[in-house]
Amino acid sequence: MSAHQDRTRSGLPTPILPASGKHVSSCSMLHLALICFLAANPAAALAQTAAPAQHLPSVSVPVMTHGTTPQPDTPQAPHADTLTTPDAQRPVTSPAHQHTSTPPSAAPAPAPAPAPAPAPAPAPAPAPEKVLEPWPSASTEPAQSTLDEENSAPPVQVKLFDVQPATHAGEHAAPDFVPQDLRPPSIALGELFSAIHAARIFTDAKAVADAIPDQAPTDLVAEWRQEKDLPDFNLKRFVSEHFTIPVLRSAAYNRKPGENVRDYISGMWDVLTREADMAVPWSSLLPLPETYIVPGGRFSEFYYWDSYFTMIGLYEDGRIDLLRNVVRNIASLMDRYGHMPNGNRTYYLSRSQPPFFSVMLDLLASHDGQVVYTSFLPELQREYDYWTHGADALKPDAAWQHVVRLPDGTLMFRPWDDMDSPRDESFPQDLATAKRSHRPSPELWRDLRAGAETGWDYSSRWLADDKTLDTINTTSLITVEYNCLMVHLEQTLSHAYALNGEKEKAAFYAQQATQLKNAINHYLWSEKEGAYFDYNWRTGQLRDVLSTATVVPLFLHVAPQDKADTVARTVKARLLHVGGLTVTDRETGQQWDYPNGWAPEEWMAIKGLEQYGHDDLAADIGRRWMARVIGTYEKSGVLLEKYDVVSPEISATGGKGGGEYPMQIGFGWTNGTLLGLMNRYPQNTRKVLDNNPLADQPSQLPLPPVDAWDAKGPEIPVTERSPLKGVPVSTLKAEHPAQENDSPSGTPAPASPQTQPAAPPSGQSSSGQVPGKPDDHAEPPTPGQTQDNKPAGKEEPAPVVPQLSPTQSPQPTSPPAPAPAPDSKTPAPGP
Repeated sequence: MSAHQDRTRSGLPTPILPASGKHVSSCSMLHLALICFLAANPAAALAQTAAPAQHLPSVSVPVMTHGTTPQPDTPQAPHADTLTTPDAQRPVTSPAHQHTSTPPSAAPAPAPAPAPAPAPAPAPAPAPEKVLEPWPSASTEPAQSTLDEENSAPPVQVKLFDVQPATHAGEHAAPDFVPQDLRPPSIALGELFSAIHAARIFTDAKAVADAIPDQAPTDLVAEWRQEKDLPDFNLKRFVSEHFTIPVLRSAAYNRKPGENVRDYISGMWDVLTREADMAVPWSSLLPLPETYIVPGGRFSEFYYWDSYFTMIGLYEDGRIDLLRNVVRNIASLMDRYGHMPNGNRTYYLSRSQPPFFSVMLDLLASHDGQVVYTSFLPELQREYDYWTHGADALKPDAAWQHVVRLPDGTLMFRPWDDMDSPRDESFPQDLATAKRSHRPSPELWRDLRAGAETGWDYSSRWLADDKTLDTINTTSLITVEYNCLMVHLEQTLSHAYALNGEKEKAAFYAQQATQLKNAINHYLWSEKEGAYFDYNWRTGQLRDVLSTATVVPLFLHVAPQDKADTVARTVKARLLHVGGLTVTDRETGQQWDYPNGWAPEEWMAIKGLEQYGHDDLAADIGRRWMARVIGTYEKSGVLLEKYDVVSPEISATGGKGGGEYPMQIGFGWTNGTLLGLMNRYPQNTRKVLDNNPLADQPSQLPLPPVDAWDAKGPEIPVTERSPLKGVPVSTLKAEHPAQENDSPSGTPAPASPQTQPAAPPSGQSSSGQVPGKPDDHAEPPTPGQTQDNKPAGKEEPAPVVPQLSPTQSPQPTSPPAPAPAPDSKTPAPGP
């Protein structure tokens, strides 16, 4: 691609010295402390050679490889890419990922997961991995061989520990380090993970992946194997005794006099805020160094593209501290793993989400200035290297990871996931989908995973027959959003390098952006339909599902004016309804289809249309969407993840919903974009609020400050539910696993990274649990919805009313002044 990309393209394997395979009990904290000492030195890497896994026919085991030669997808044959997990120990200038290739399994029926690879042994201390000097830059390194199907892969190694490398200038460091097993729980726990799901003892599959074992996975699996055939063995009891299970918490205000929808949004920042994480051994949570915002509902971790639309509300509400933290946390994950994962969980490491990092920097730079771009330039480059990995050696008419080389040599981008096994967070659903399908299971699972990477999980956009999930073919599609966001990333890199005075690099990335912009307007544009569509690179044809993706080229300044005008007419005629825009024109029962509208799509459409002069249409969409969201708030007292925008009647539950899980309350991106629209369209907002008076009650409070020394945070009812059927919250293990160096008696132990509830009120147990009746506390569905496996009878748990402490604002150091930009300036490419 360029002589200006600071990354390795040689394809040479990174040598790894395998650790001793001897087993030592994980209870030995002395040995764990020794490993922590070694981990403090970035030169030390812990690795362990994987024993050959006992493959069952339909489940593949992800492995971590070093320096393997890529194998491309080609339209002539099914892709034979194998799964991997990301490498946490590559040098800063090395490629993000490299993979092996194995044929996909042909077995149609799913089977239990295989036995896990050996768990990390705390002692004896393993030999350190060699730290290589960075390879020469692309201008001097040996040319990498062209990707083809004849190249062989070197032996496979499994990376078991997260050993943090040095971070960029020490600014985005990880939390206090504890060696962490980077394998997803489905691999680390293997047969036990499958057995838990098969027993259907959890109300939410994601809770299984989020549960924290009390010992090394191999030890725990061995103990389970010894006990599981005993006459009195009970799996539910075994799980409750050996796992810290995250409590399902939902929180929302009860409407009271003087409260309106703006109060709800401002108050929810505290509800959705989590403190910086502590690293916990064996947890699937990847710790973050700064306070952060979660979406809400079942999503108790930090997500990539969700965060951008939440940041809009933080910007509008003046919460610049939290806005900066979003960027810093993403930078920390990029520094540690080479890319921003789907979310900060080990089971999300094999994929990312639409690359919004450069757009986030635009929002932060609007407040902090141009120094933002130069401060985060290393992470911008890492993001680009991850998404373009393998591009230089890719032949025409082939694909590798996210990159696709079209027959004429044009480079474009597609969804991808490094693994081809069931998703940890949706394990039973993916097994069921494979059972219904006649396709090779690994091929299906990779497409399901790639669909999850898009953020649209799931939509008719990805379905070959436009309706059936097992026809999903996401990896065959060059998508509108990915390519427009890559244009913006290239433009931002050009701008950042110009600020640094690196004119040659700035010119290169500007040229790359222009080439990709031209490709989008050529390959993804349908003159007949008057819209942008996804392109099937295998068949050479555009998809025929019209979606709100057609507005993304307007949102990111990629469309020429004439095409933007046509898109405006098409959107108004075919996607606009009483409550806003439907995400597609197809009704399938999937949540990213008609009749649903989603906050990020409404926002990008409104801003994109406004940028091309279609102010009236933009304002009309904004008015309809605000009326739907605020009208629902008046009926329910909450904001939701998505809404039925077609029904003439407003539902307190948001409408039909659809998808794999019930409607979620919160909700970060709805809160953020609604606040942005209310501030931008005050007259339309006034009309909507006049029609929904309960959402706009005038404040009855005197001017502040009032009784400041006795002031308390807002009272927010928090309902806690156990995800383990028949096991009340009060009997679950505390969410901070006991350790040998726990605080002395009487001193509260630090909270778990799983969730960070506010301080409990008096009378609540010290563990943060609510005493409960030993009934089935299954997660209830949203009113009007049904949910599988709901117990026949249950008693609603009592609400907990915590007192929230204010979030501490960080004191940022004064940033260095940026290098002067060249005289010739271009307008900022971002929205």
